[in-house]
Amino acid sequence: MSEWMERAFEIAEEELGEVPVGCIFVYEGRIIAESTNTVNETRNATRHAEINCVDQVLKWCKGNGLNSVDVFRKVDVVVTVEPCIMCADALHNLRVASITYACNNDRFGGLGSTLDTGEFISNPCPRKVDSNSERALQLLRQFYQGVNPNAPVPKTKKKRKEN
Repeated sequence: MSEWMERAFEIAEEELGEVPVGCIFVYEGRIIAESTNTVNETRNATRHAEINCVDQVLKWCKGNGLNSVDVFRKVDVVVTVEPCIMCADALHNLRVASITYACNNDRFGGLGSTLDTGEFISNPCPRKVDSNSERALQLLRQFYQGVNPNAPVPKTKKKRKEN
């Protein structure tokens, strides 16, 4: 496993209270953004690890006087779970250099598991699956076996009294 995927797993394993996804953006051999999901923390369903990294790169580019369009074209994305349709489409549209992920996202995957967003883009970015899918799947299993403290309280239906 590459050092980049190892770092993405370290980030995912540190996460508590969110779906454990670790993501890093590598530019010219160094990490310029890293994140996990912050959906529960922010109560914003779009705050996936990849989108958080995009925001970090935009800020980094501004702080370093670089053109974000040029930077994104040289960014290699490394993420523990296949990006969802929203994130995959965003990454294709940013024209990142590549996307590497550890396991498929059979419910929401946007790189082919559910829908291949690359089919709708003239120049889709290359992607590859890392050989460490069992580690990523185990993290997800552990999370979903626990209780999400930020999930809304389920509403129960009351039984009607029959007349």
